[in-house]
Amino acid sequence: MARYNDTEKERDITVFGPQTKFNGTLSFTEELHIAGTFKGSIDARGELVIKKGANCETDHVRAASIIVEGSIQGDLTAADRLEMKSGSKVRGNISASRLKIADGVSFEGSVEMLRQTVDVDVFSARPDILKESLSTAHH
Repeated sequence: MARYNDTEKERDITVFGPQTKFNGTLSFTEELHIAGTFKGSIDARGELVIKKGANCETDHVRAASIIVEGSIQGDLTAADRLEMKSGSKVRGNISASRLKIADGVSFEGSVEMLRQTVDVDVFSARPDILKESLSTAHH
């Protein structure tokens, strides 16, 4: 477990250090930081962080959120958000609900913004059900 500060709760974080080389398929539910070399695919429900200096070649990446500081090649899908930090290199198509691209990013590919759909008839739904469905669609 890693502790960031007193206001943030503890989280399980797995770190592949700079000397780590991994080939294969990864699956995780909490948070993974890759600082080394990765080749393969990632199917996860947690957050993925590609650290500065990391080099990833993927078939695809699916995660709740993805933060790229290093270099990654392959298609990326973030159910929630995808962030490319300054100095990062991304080569591949991306899909995300929210996207943040900093200055100084090298990006080659296409972008698809994912939209959460609300399956509630606004004219016949009870007010409390309508309110709940609309509030969960925006968070």
